[in-house]
Amino acid sequence: MSHHHAAPTHSKFWTPGVVALAFVAAVGLVAIIARYIGGIGYVSNLSTARPWGLWIGVDVASGVALAAGGFTTAFLAHILGKHYYEPVVRPALLTAMLGYTFVVLGLLVDIGRSWAIWKPMIYWNFNSVLFEVAMCVMFYLNVLYIEFLPMVIERFKGRVRLPGAPDALNRAIDSLLALADKVLSKIMWVFIIAGVVLSCMHQSSLGALMLIAPTKLHPLWYTPILPLLFLTSAIAVGYPMVVFEATLATTSLKLDSEMKILTPLTRFTVFLLGIYLALKVGDMVIRKTYVYLLDGTSQTNAFLIEMVIGVLAPWLMLLSPKVRQSRRWLFIACTMVVGGVLLNRVNVFVVGYRPPVSETNYFPSIGEVAITAGLIAGLMLIYRFLVTHLPVLNKPEKEVIA
Repeated sequence: MSHHHAAPTHSKFWTPGVVALAFVAAVGLVAIIARYIGGIGYVSNLSTARPWGLWIGVDVASGVALAAGGFTTAFLAHILGKHYYEPVVRPALLTAMLGYTFVVLGLLVDIGRSWAIWKPMIYWNFNSVLFEVAMCVMFYLNVLYIEFLPMVIERFKGRVRLPGAPDALNRAIDSLLALADKVLSKIMWVFIIAGVVLSCMHQSSLGALMLIAPTKLHPLWYTPILPLLFLTSAIAVGYPMVVFEATLATTSLKLDSEMKILTPLTRFTVFLLGIYLALKVGDMVIRKTYVYLLDGTSQTNAFLIEMVIGVLAPWLMLLSPKVRQSRRWLFIACTMVVGGVLLNRVNVFVVGYRPPVSETNYFPSIGEVAITAGLIAGLMLIYRFLVTHLPVLNKPEKEVIA
């Protein structure tokens, strides 16, 4: 596995865009502090009837799905041996690591007793799907940190220069980095395989969470194959998310585009997204839920937007070689796929969920929106900081893209 082209960008960190992100993150932090001082009810519109809202739909379910680029690229490059795609593995891995980290932070905000989040590690409930999700996410997050270590080792091995009194530790730290590099190079394949397996497990289990709510979830989304749909949609969005992240990063940091890699990468998306589309349409036909499509309700309208704009339209676009070879149009198509999966998770956990005991419709409060936006902004800030100082992004040759 060669990463000799990866290098820190050493770009200017504080730009107007970064300052704006820092402001949004600061507002989110204030809202989080308010949540812990005043309780969940102080900053949210959640209730006993609607305990899952924006934080679960976006911060957790969508965050997990959109971090799928980490295991899909690892599977392609490391397990299938398609080393041509190595340059996009590291940024995809970083996005996944940060995504899952902020999923956990979102859970800490959402659950009532956040100080008890450790209990599933001790008190096992083998009859709970949520237990399986919790354990898989916990193990996979640690796997991601281990997979990220080679970037840190590559950057600092032989270059540890602690100033002042701590300089006595320089040799010890460098020896530790050298040992870690030697050991990880021999066993990394174990963590790569574990990451793929764990991801497939909890991606599908997130869908299984809603199987116990047949009377609460709208028929357009409730289906016995909901776990399969969650898994296939996560796999389908993996490479579009890589395109989305790579295009934003290279544009923001004024780097060369990676179209020589992204164009062939999205050929897999045509197949994967097509499978997901076929499953969705086939399930709707078999269960005859298409009768709801013309109801004109907010739920059916949300379903139509999700399917037409988030699945069908980008799939048709990606069928065209001209779209896949154009940086602008490829980014638009992949953004639509990312938005479609995001909307699907929100639809399943928020829009399509209507408990009979709830007399009022749920809509996220300003506090919920501020916390979610703050977490996303914080993720983007840390991403920019890490790619500035660690060998994450590659420096491809100059390209001329339509």
